[in-house]
Amino acid sequence: MIDTKAMLVSVVIEPNDDGFLASVPGIQGAFGEGETVEEAIFNCADVVKIIAAYRAERKESLPFDTVSFTPNTRFTVALPIGVA
Repeated sequence: MIDTKAMLVSVVIEPNDDGFLASVPGIQGAFGEGETVEEAIFNCADVVKIIAAYRAERKESLPFDTVSFTPNTRFTVALPIGVA
């Protein structure tokens, strides 16, 4: 089986002038904007992936936990399905 890992981060979501801003406290520059909450989260996740890859190239770590996936790994994730 391929060793697959996921980094778990907390995302802060705030309304802004053009929609929403999602940011990850503790990672400088990790934010994304979007017209919807979902778009802001996915844009922020893309930025975090880029930052993580850059840090990995430099042998630097990020201050977050990772989870190794095995065939029996399970965890719960809360996702927004709409804003009222």
